[in-house]
Amino acid sequence: MIPRSVPGGFQPATSGVFEVKGRRSVHHNRAVTRARQDLRTADNARASDRTPDNRSLETRTALVAAARRRFAEQGYVATGTEEIVADARVTRGALYHHFRDKADLFREVMKEVASEVATALVKSELEATIGGDAWTQLRRGFQSLLDFSTRTDTDFQRIVLVDGPAVLGNDAWNTLVEKHGYGLLSEWLERAIAEEVIDPIPVAPLTRLVTALLAEASLYVARSADPSQARRETGVVLDRLLSGLVHNARPAPQPL
Repeated sequence: MIPRSVPGGFQPATSGVFEVKGRRSVHHNRAVTRARQDLRTADNARASDRTPDNRSLETRTALVAAARRRFAEQGYVATGTEEIVADARVTRGALYHHFRDKADLFREVMKEVASEVATALVKSELEATIGGDAWTQLRRGFQSLLDFSTRTDTDFQRIVLVDGPAVLGNDAWNTLVEKHGYGLLSEWLERAIAEEVIDPIPVAPLTRLVTALLAEASLYVARSADPSQARRETGVVLDRLLSGLVHNARPAPQPL
């Protein structure tokens, strides 16, 4: 039923909406308006807080994250920069502002993945070991590195071990190993010597040679036609070679 007209031409409506001579006009709610204004003010404040440096960092982070997903799923060769910028929701110009080319972006992704693996190894295999000597912790860490080389549920195998050396060359791989493993390995070898578990031999060349051995072992496992079998066999050989470092006064360690 249509409400009766009242002086002034307005007709009250139960819905909170006024009708003016056949034309509908939304009821003005000052509280709602103020709330919307407050939201816009807050949004503007947040936008003003995003300095050019913050926006630049956000763009770079988005590019690395998008590239990492694509490189892990498709591999370096099959990934196009147009896919990366689309996933990151940025322009192609933004990509080339932060990185020289796709290879430079891949280098950043590879560094990120390698850093995460190094952190995970330290946390789970070294620092988490309570009551064990430094040499036992190291040997377990070496075996865990080989485990990472076979895992397909992480980005490490494809990005760092398979595509990394192929895209950036062995120098890039060696640089990552030295940056994320050299210092830590040297520290633990010094502890093992101090604990008289391994012979007191020069740490600097020992660290470099053990690092090279671990790097080659990881690459061998990752690139094998049967990574699981290669992992088992390489683990045995690696531990046997390293057992030669054990102090002569101590019995040879049992296989892990």
